[in-house]
Amino acid sequence: MQILEGMVAPKFSLKNEKGEFVSLEDFAGKRYVVLFFYPKDSTPSCTTEACDFRNAYTDFANLNAVILGVSADDEKAHTKFIEKHGLPFSLLIDNMHEVSEAYGVWKLKKNFGKEYMGIERTTFLIDPTGTVVKEWRNVRVKGHVEEALHTLKSIANNGE
Repeated sequence: MQILEGMVAPKFSLKNEKGEFVSLEDFAGKRYVVLFFYPKDSTPSCTTEACDFRNAYTDFANLNAVILGVSADDEKAHTKFIEKHGLPFSLLIDNMHEVSEAYGVWKLKKNFGKEYMGIERTTFLIDPTGTVVKEWRNVRVKGHVEEALHTLKSIANNGE
């Protein structure tokens, strides 16, 4: 199933890098959620994307948004990634791909002629009612965080 703008975001509860459960419902009625799915900790594009979100963290927080990253990496890999790059947000562990599949981002990928299943870099902006108000699929990292922030500013300032 593909999640589209205007749809209710699938609920989830995943462990973060500290072994704590984080649920979409934790933010219901309170905050926007920037949910970004990425392929793998400590790879070049994923590091750039995470660091771009880190650099804009305060801007997102000032707009009542929480940032959550999701990949299939384990607690140890997430902790190392967070510590190495000073990431101020949680990274969630989707090692069974249930949430990635629910959001339609677990895809057949090709790299150097090899086919495999993996996470397609995708970001969802979810409003406090739990509705997906914007999605970015097959994200190109350069300029993505700025575009997501601009979109959130527009939505938040219009009271949507």
